[in-house]
Amino acid sequence: MIEHNWENFLKNLGEWQGSFTSVANTGELGESTPSLLTLVGTEDNQVVHFRLQRFGPEGYGSTPISDISQTYQTLGKQTIFFATGAFSKGSLQFAPYGEFGAEYGFVAGDRRLRFVQLYDRQGQISNQVLIREFRRGSSAIERPPLTVEQLLGEWQGTATTAYADWQPSETYPIHLVIDQIAEHQLRQQLTFGDRQLTAIAHIADQQLTFESGRRMLLLPDGTSSHFPTQIRLQQAFFVEVGWLVTPTERQRLIRSYNEKGEWVSTTHVIEHKVAKHP
Repeated sequence: MIEHNWENFLKNLGEWQGSFTSVANTGELGESTPSLLTLVGTEDNQVVHFRLQRFGPEGYGSTPISDISQTYQTLGKQTIFFATGAFSKGSLQFAPYGEFGAEYGFVAGDRRLRFVQLYDRQGQISNQVLIREFRRGSSAIERPPLTVEQLLGEWQGTATTAYADWQPSETYPIHLVIDQIAEHQLRQQLTFGDRQLTAIAHIADQQLTFESGRRMLLLPDGTSSHFPTQIRLQQAFFVEVGWLVTPTERQRLIRSYNEKGEWVSTTHVIEHKVAKHP
């Protein structure tokens, strides 16, 4: 996977008009700012020029309140692009009193979805940002907000894991069953290889709280943000964002860290609903 990083990166080229929206750690949406992201390849796509403009309340015709440009000829180790153009980048290491964060991106036709999760110096989730992007000039539309009902059922798909130590990537089948076992309780059973993981979550509005202390927010545009509310040393953890691309296709990106706080791998999941819940 890493050997194809640049080619996969090129699947994000284009002009993307969108918005940055702050997300509270309980799921409420805050302020939004319009944005325009331009990714242009030159020199036979060996060089990519990046420009991100953000605008005030006046919108796209006004002077940008932020204008950032960068030129890429290589990609950093912490950024992994997958075959669809989906990517994740973030901190290589979680350490006490250091900031920690991750960004995720998905591409599907004339749509992109990006999301950012940030932790403070005490290892507590502190800030999240939802970035909804549409290819400029297209007729692409936003997905409906994610609901528990949309998640319920049986999902089958594949997961591709790229490793931080550059060992060959792996692709393997996965099977996920999500069912509602009580009025305010959800069960998730994930099977991959010879492993099965079961998790129980409490449902409250657009928020799932797992018994492990993890939280999942169900957000606009088919988005889910799944994270530990507190990161601690000597405890392995993962952070995840998902996107319901269509009613029957969901993609997820997962960054995994070991008990030393070291980034170990990034996994891209593509799964399809094969049966609804009873």
